[in-house]
Amino acid sequence: MSEEIIIRVQTQDGLKRINVSKNASLKELYDIVYKSLNLLDYGFSLFTDRKFSNEVRSTQSSTINKTNLNHGDILYYKQMAGTSSTDPEPSSSSDSNQGISKQRHKSSTVAEDPVDIELSKLDGRIQRKRDEKLCRHTATNRCVHCSSLEPYDENYLKEQKIKHLSFHSYIRKMTSGVDRGKFVAFEDINCKIKSGCREHPPWPKGICSKCQPSAITLNRQIYRHVDNVMFENNEIVDEFINYWRTTSHQRLGFLYGCYETTTDVPLGIRARVVAIYEPPQESTKSSIKLLDDPNDGEVEEMATALGLRRIGWIFTDLEAINDGKVKHLRGIDTFFLTAKECILAGHFQNLHPNVCRQSSNGYLGSKFVTICVTGDKENQIHMEGYQVSAQCMALVRDNCLVPTKDAPELGYIRESTDKQYVPDVFFKDKDQYGNEVQKMARPLPVEYLLLDVPTSSPLVPLFTFPSRQQRFPIENRLLDKHLQDYATFHNYMQIYKSRDFLLAMSDFHVLLYLYGSTCFDIKMKSQMGEILQAVRAQDENLASQFMRSDIWRTFEQLISAHVHENDNHMNAETSNAGTDWTCNHCTFINNNDTQTCEMCSLPR
Repeated sequence: MSEEIIIRVQTQDGLKRINVSKNASLKELYDIVYKSLNLLDYGFSLFTDRKFSNEVRSTQSSTINKTNLNHGDILYYKQMAGTSSTDPEPSSSSDSNQGISKQRHKSSTVAEDPVDIELSKLDGRIQRKRDEKLCRHTATNRCVHCSSLEPYDENYLKEQKIKHLSFHSYIRKMTSGVDRGKFVAFEDINCKIKSGCREHPPWPKGICSKCQPSAITLNRQIYRHVDNVMFENNEIVDEFINYWRTTSHQRLGFLYGCYETTTDVPLGIRARVVAIYEPPQESTKSSIKLLDDPNDGEVEEMATALGLRRIGWIFTDLEAINDGKVKHLRGIDTFFLTAKECILAGHFQNLHPNVCRQSSNGYLGSKFVTICVTGDKENQIHMEGYQVSAQCMALVRDNCLVPTKDAPELGYIRESTDKQYVPDVFFKDKDQYGNEVQKMARPLPVEYLLLDVPTSSPLVPLFTFPSRQQRFPIENRLLDKHLQDYATFHNYMQIYKSRDFLLAMSDFHVLLYLYGSTCFDIKMKSQMGEILQAVRAQDENLASQFMRSDIWRTFEQLISAHVHENDNHMNAETSNAGTDWTCNHCTFINNNDTQTCEMCSLPR
């Protein structure tokens, strides 16, 4: 029987004691730490010193005895960002080890976005031409007047009127210099009490400086993760705004597209929007309420198959006046985003964190953008783009920030209760004499949390999904001529001939309707790989193969039969004058002389 010893593992949440055999391998030590700390993956390392310089590497060939670990020693835990170099070695000796091996593979696949990998390989320096007046050297040489500049050069940014550093410029700035960023910590703010402290009873009975989160002073963030939002064409937003034009009710949608590099800002990132998905919601002229979306997972699956991802959200705040103009509701004299909108933006950004290899936990901030469609100073409809700061994300994540009741531009930091400790949050302001003072964030102007992001469309429109006159109805719009059903789909397909099949399918909302449909208990999404690939590559041959497939022919026949049956039913109802009719949407029985349902107001 081998001797057991106690090894202490220091984490950011406290000290954890584990029992391990002295003859156990270092791989087994990693397995025990993984289980004891209830970790989600093996993307961590153990070190014998606080500076994380002496690593205890996971290996099957070395034991605890050989590493000179003794009873009571402390190992320091560190989460490694997006790396599998310290994962325990795979083993197939048991089913449990096979399961662990699968989990390791999952953790090792967490990688940076392709756009981040591309930018990290670039030099990033700003090239300047030879100044004919100041440069006194040959064309092949360089001097202070024409040498290249760092991407974070302050004078250059001021000249170009660039308000915020790009995220990669910020990383370069913080990791430059003699120390190469050795003492810079790219970490999220923690607003919660660290668990596991044994020096006092749990909150609210006790707290100490070791587990108590530090006070926070809000600063305007100098960088942003996305430097520009580009809608491929105006049709994307026009279709979205048409809901407001039809109903006068506000609308919310999720932006789908991709992230790409931009030369507008040194080492910049642009969010390119190709489609808007509108989730289930209830709205009025002044409010929007999101409902549970049972199809959310299917939307993400289909978007991934098309090479797209959810990159932001968009909402309207419009109020018509006259002659097609709208009220100017938002600005420096009122607010840019309300506190509720900032909190929702922070929530969405927390759901879509930015993978960052420089961060100790693998994530920092978010690329998720917020777009508000509202009226400008000329009373024209326009778009304003935003992100919220990493500080705002932390306050929202840890449930510290709430809106105020009567002032939309002000948030409020919760006060500590028996159930939750909330650290002090301050922001800097100027008093009546112009002196800078520090104020408690109760209330808090949300402008300290905001980053504006330019929003535009290209001069020459782009179309991932080709433009066409006849559009398929958009999902979750309970309006006349906006419903997605067999009859609507049948009429839509009748417009396009067989040679235009790819064009008919090249519509985000058509594909989404098909993806959620069934054909004789067969889910269409399981058969749509070929057509999704065809749309993504705009491949006519692949589209033709899908059009000739059995599943598509069966689906067409099913739709035609259903439409024909409904037509016969409607004709029979029309011939029976004086009889009542049943609404197909809410099943309410209406009088024959009415053309809209008295219950749900939808057409007969």
